Amino acid sequence: QVQLVESGGGLVQAGGSLRLSCAASGIIFSINLMGWYRQAPGKQRELVATITNSGRTDYADSVEGRFTLSRDNVKNTVYLQMNSLKPEDTAVYYCNAAIQSTPWRTRRDYWGQGTQVTVSS
Repeated sequence: QVQLVESGGGLVQAGGSLRLSCAASGIIFSINLMGWYRQAPGKQRELVATITNSGRTDYADSVEGRFTLSRDNVKNTVYLQMNSLKPEDTAVYYCNAAIQSTPWRTRRDYWGQGTQVTVSS
């Protein structure tokens, strides 16, 4: 059983910072892409940032230069450092990981339960 456990959300004023963490646990053979998505009220879920197991990152234009995604492959954990937060960053943030649980299983997507980030103006 694989789980993604997120932490670090909360309420912050505009211009402030938050750091989200997401740890994968359970029976894990390998993890490929990890990342964060977000969903604001009334909007579709959108990509925030992704990171490969070799550390290559990709960011949405809206967060480029403000957010930094990093990864600890030993701890199976990904971190999203969010700086210069804006009210439009308010959303539920979801961790995502492409995980192969055993060598004979195909890789599949897993999602965390979501963590609320609220940025006040």
